[in-house]
Amino acid sequence: MRRLVLALLAALACAGAQAREVRGIRLAELPAEARETLRLIDAGGPFPYRRDGIVFQNRERRLPEQPRGYYREYTVPTPGSRDRGARRIVTGDKPPAVFYYTADHYKTFRRIQR
Repeated sequence: MRRLVLALLAALACAGAQAREVRGIRLAELPAEARETLRLIDAGGPFPYRRDGIVFQNRERRLPEQPRGYYREYTVPTPGSRDRGARRIVTGDKPPAVFYYTADHYKTFRRIQR
């Protein structure tokens, strides 16, 4: 019984690690609006949306686990959208050292290769 429990725990840990693997995306593959958002992040702003730069909580744990406050999110404008839309760039560390792009409001992420 103990071996079965240990095997199940190991399988769950492995599945969780696999769930956090994030495919990459090259800068040239990003929409123009995402490249502009990256430029604003590099410049320290000014940002067009009031919520740009807020802490991203990573509640669904789709990104590698880090301490609270490690991740920040920024809006990538969606042409034709009346609101902020679903696209974001999430940065990690301060100053930002890792960058992730999501086109579907945090369901999937791609690490930006800079």
